[in-house]
Amino acid sequence: MAAVAETVTVAGGGPVVDHRRLAEAFGAEVTLLIEASRGLAPETPVPTCPGWTVADTVRHVGSIYRVAQAWLIDGQRPREWQRVPAPGQSEESYVRQGYADLREILDFHGPDRPAATWWPEDRTYGFWCRRMAHDTTVHRVDVEGAGGMTWSGVAADVARDGVDEALMLWFGHRLPRLGLRGTRAGEVGVCTGGRGWLVSAGPDETAVRRCRESEARDAAAVVSGGPEAVYLWLWGRNRPGAVDVAGDEDAAGQLLALMRLATR
Repeated sequence: MAAVAETVTVAGGGPVVDHRRLAEAFGAEVTLLIEASRGLAPETPVPTCPGWTVADTVRHVGSIYRVAQAWLIDGQRPREWQRVPAPGQSEESYVRQGYADLREILDFHGPDRPAATWWPEDRTYGFWCRRMAHDTTVHRVDVEGAGGMTWSGVAADVARDGVDEALMLWFGHRLPRLGLRGTRAGEVGVCTGGRGWLVSAGPDETAVRRCRESEARDAAAVVSGGPEAVYLWLWGRNRPGAVDVAGDEDAAGQLLALMRLATR
């Protein structure tokens, strides 16, 4: 993949599921993450996060809660925050405290209230609830996988929203901010749960928009499957063959490769 400036088209922001549902999922995922980590040695490698251990992954989650809190308190990208547990503090306590402090701020403000974020399409408190819910979910899956556990699963409505966030925020916004683009023109329709997204990448443009499922299925390549399968595929957490790929397989492969660069 080449790194250059490019034209970007992103249509629409915000979640495709109710904020109350995301807040509920956020809390549930914190509990699942902690429960999964308790049964594993801290030094257990996490294959889906090369170079990280279970302890590293849990600490990362606790750290991002503090990054979100600093954004909301300071109104800008933070330079400093508590990146690791305090002396004598466990990783579990570090995560729980970070979650409790962040939720206090989020619950005090309505999800539609203006707030500082790193996505121009959604500058609200709700952005952070959504972002933290999905980040926690993905890393919970990482920890469960590190222990060889059966994934706890992701509810279909939350997973559909996760597909939308992965494409609209990470592919549509983060990828071009990194100065990355595709090496060949290719259009991919992503279909799951009765919803569709039309994604294109190439030397000249990166674009993604929500569309009807029928329109997405007319693309040169179509990636489809259950919401959880597509969600985890986009995050590089699913096994090959977990989703159906029809048509231009190279375009679908390029989408996945670019997603990995955007979300690493």
